[in-house]
Amino acid sequence: MLRAILAIVGTAAGLIFLLSFKTHSTSVATTPPAAVSGTPGASGAASAPSSDAPGTSSPSSSSTGGATATAKTVTGEAADTRYGPVQVKITVKNGKLAAADAVVYPQNDPRDAQINAYAIPELDKEALAAGSARIDTVSGATYTSEGYVASLQSALDKAGI
Repeated sequence: MLRAILAIVGTAAGLIFLLSFKTHSTSVATTPPAAVSGTPGASGAASAPSSDAPGTSSPSSSSTGGATATAKTVTGEAADTRYGPVQVKITVKNGKLAAADAVVYPQNDPRDAQINAYAIPELDKEALAAGSARIDTVSGATYTSEGYVASLQSALDKAGI
């Protein structure tokens, strides 16, 4: 009799814990404030397409030591992940990766913002060091890492690297 009562109480307690469990909500990705500043039409109003629009590239010139180097900025396709899209913008100079920045990634949910606050800079650094999309995933940010790699590879393909 005592076992039956303990089984019923245990089952009820387990059911209560199960029903009170909060799952991670899906969020909509937004552009981080750093990527928005200085962008035409950042207020949400319709404007002419920016040179940083997805799938476009914008060549620019810079001089270093008298020699002219051409820099090309390319934005990869947005990669959909479980928690929202991830999109990477790269800068290529002299045929090599000079910069990689995630411009769109999930951050509406507080947990997404917390994870991506450390994952995105790490992924940017890894991409720059590797010079390719063959980078390690960041522990605890597997979905973001996979989306980052897919978008980075798309940008590298568009840039011809």
